[in-house]
Amino acid sequence: MDLRPDKIQRILSKYKFHDVAVDELQKIHRIFPEMKPSTGTYTFTDSSQKDLLKLIGVIPVKYEGRSYNFPIQLWLLDSFPFTPPICLLKPTSNMVIREGKHVDAKGRIHLPGLHNWDYPKSSVVELLREMSVKFEEDPPLSAKTTVDNKDPHELLTFVSNLKINDGGIRTQDQQTIKVSVIGGGDLGMACVMSILSKCKVDKLVFIDVAESSTKGGSTDLEIFSVPKVEVSKDLSASAGSRVVVVTANAWSNERSYISVVQTNVDLYRRIIPNLAHLSPTAVLLIASQPVDIMTHVAWRQSGLPPTHVIGAGCNLDSERLSYVLDINLNTHKPAWVIGELSDNKVCVMSNVGPSSNGALEIAPGSNSTKPLLDRAFELIKKRGQRSWSVSLSVADITNSILTNKMKAHAVSTLAQGWGGIGAEVFLSLPCVMGANGSTRLAGVSLVQEDDSKLRESVSSLSDLMSQLKI
Repeated sequence: MDLRPDKIQRILSKYKFHDVAVDELQKIHRIFPEMKPSTGTYTFTDSSQKDLLKLIGVIPVKYEGRSYNFPIQLWLLDSFPFTPPICLLKPTSNMVIREGKHVDAKGRIHLPGLHNWDYPKSSVVELLREMSVKFEEDPPLSAKTTVDNKDPHELLTFVSNLKINDGGIRTQDQQTIKVSVIGGGDLGMACVMSILSKCKVDKLVFIDVAESSTKGGSTDLEIFSVPKVEVSKDLSASAGSRVVVVTANAWSNERSYISVVQTNVDLYRRIIPNLAHLSPTAVLLIASQPVDIMTHVAWRQSGLPPTHVIGAGCNLDSERLSYVLDINLNTHKPAWVIGELSDNKVCVMSNVGPSSNGALEIAPGSNSTKPLLDRAFELIKKRGQRSWSVSLSVADITNSILTNKMKAHAVSTLAQGWGGIGAEVFLSLPCVMGANGSTRLAGVSLVQEDDSKLRESVSSLSDLMSQLKI
């Protein structure tokens, strides 16, 4: 592989693992000599740009005894080979992308080898081989049809294959109630069990993410063959889900808080865009910590509307608060804990009871209701949030979405514009949850003490988000 041109040398010199990267490039050239190095400026989803190396070439793909060359482009990040390349199909002018299991409408390639990248076990050579195999199973390119050129092999239309895959699978997905839980560990396992007991589902996919520190437990589910549960390590198994619950965390006790959160953000960067691509109409329900930040990150990385990206947030505290108010204090009105999942949480109450025909709204803060809410909140403060209790809350939210229940939950959502909040932050607010995601209840005026807590949370969350590389 010719790495001698000045442009290539200049950019390659900035790579963090220069010598290792050069060795890997030479290995790629020996096995796939048609992959040629070049340079360019890559634009990331957050509009930031970076000068990077890229490999341009073709991979052989066989179909029905014939061989085709699929043009691809691999962008190598400056931490290559310890991070996977960004892989794209680059169709010629007479080709069109056929969106499928492994390729999105923009040509971005999604493969298990990319999701589970772990150098030196993983390599571009193995990735290219996997690409050829997967594209043989589900060809992602077809040629533009013309009047003069109708040879189905030359066109790569694979009509018979399309009728089976596109027609049959899509109809089946519309009828199947499917939920996916991403991330193992106690919380992931508890969510699986709680959703199975609380919700009517046809299929529940449990994906144990390799990079997550909250992994493990999936083996037991396989051993005991729990009905309706599919265990996988491949994110593509989540395709077609109505709700995707994310419990994965990538924590480390050896770094600063910002660094630890950034590690989680980096983990999300590898999974959230793929989950959104595989289930574009799903509601993403985030349970990773810190939940307000990670829900914000998931929304940014997914490209989904804010109504379809929510966090478990203060829903557990809210359900406990309503229960205490109803049983202990005989109020019979829903109540919610709102704001950041921290000591700055604030309690609010509904203006009407659950059986009323009036429109559900948040009652404005007043000095008469605050003592009652504070008293109830004190009763639930020491209960803590264990994995099983959080999972029951997650299952309750999931049930409201699947059944279009239109119940108001306190979930972490985009708070910008609510109650005069100008910053782009995610906070727990009362939202009506249904099949189409979340709808916020209108903002209200709060008593000064509660309003100050909310503003303090907005400031701290905004500051933390500004220090993260999304």
